[in-house]
Amino acid sequence: MSRFLVIGSNSFSGSSFIRHLLKEDHEVMGISRSEEIHQVYLPYKWLDNEPSGFKFHQVDINNDLELLKTYMNEFQPEYVVNFAAQGMVAESWITPEDWYQTNVVGQVKLHNYLRTIDCIRKYVHVSTPEAYGSTDGWVNESYSFSPSTPYAVSRAACDLHLLSFFRAYKFPVVFTRAANVYGEGQQLYRIIPRALLFARLGKKLQLHGGGHSVRSFIHIDDVTDATLKIAFNGEIGDTYHISTNDTVSIRDLVAMICKMTDVPFSDLVEETEDRLGKDQSYLLRSAKLRQELDWKDKISLEAGIKKTLTWVDDNLSCLQSLPMDYSHKP
Repeated sequence: MSRFLVIGSNSFSGSSFIRHLLKEDHEVMGISRSEEIHQVYLPYKWLDNEPSGFKFHQVDINNDLELLKTYMNEFQPEYVVNFAAQGMVAESWITPEDWYQTNVVGQVKLHNYLRTIDCIRKYVHVSTPEAYGSTDGWVNESYSFSPSTPYAVSRAACDLHLLSFFRAYKFPVVFTRAANVYGEGQQLYRIIPRALLFARLGKKLQLHGGGHSVRSFIHIDDVTDATLKIAFNGEIGDTYHISTNDTVSIRDLVAMICKMTDVPFSDLVEETEDRLGKDQSYLLRSAKLRQELDWKDKISLEAGIKKTLTWVDDNLSCLQSLPMDYSHKP
């Protein structure tokens, strides 16, 4: 049993990773800037028994670093996994200073503190393929960044800052960049749960740019498995891509959902203009993770969407009563 600090515990990926940890009997402290959200979005709340090895604290790394230090001193984590970031691409154009504050300035302050903590064996920084910009085919792990939005620029800047800490201080950082993650418990402003819910409710789904951009989608269970392997066995200073080897256009993805829910494409979709700075594709080659850490994805896109649809159907009355759009918090 190991002690994990999970930063961004209210996020889809963070809460799913906590569930994975608790099922393997690890001790976990989760922190998030907001109080725990509705349990339909917190997979660790779905466990059969109330987890005894989990503690949650509401901490904003932008403003409450001293409070975090207190909790850290008490908990003495061996592993820190950081999912926290100001997300959303399109919205980052509106108030870019919020993205730079949280994803760069706040993170630099956090890391400057973490590098002084002796108990930390590994710090896993969950980054994003958006840092690469639109890729020309499949790409290997690198720092050849070409970000095209304030969100992506802020994430790339933080990665480079952490790389300098590794080189200067041997800070035990390891980076992950995952393809488009989806699954049960994901917030409704993301394409897969949104399309599934709107198909059930008879609502129109906006398809930006006609949905011709290409992505690789990976189920959250495969991502959490990979993240734990990287935490335990990843080489410090290295980056690992977490991705399937399959691609699909957003349009074909929505068509698959229409077929699965027996809803005509024209009834579900409303085509709109593309978003500013949207990348045509980012495709991550994951051979390094597969070869070095003996990982492979196990859940096909069709099977993963069916699992997500079951979650939507089981929680339909609840989900349709909750906000469906992203709400920005500075």
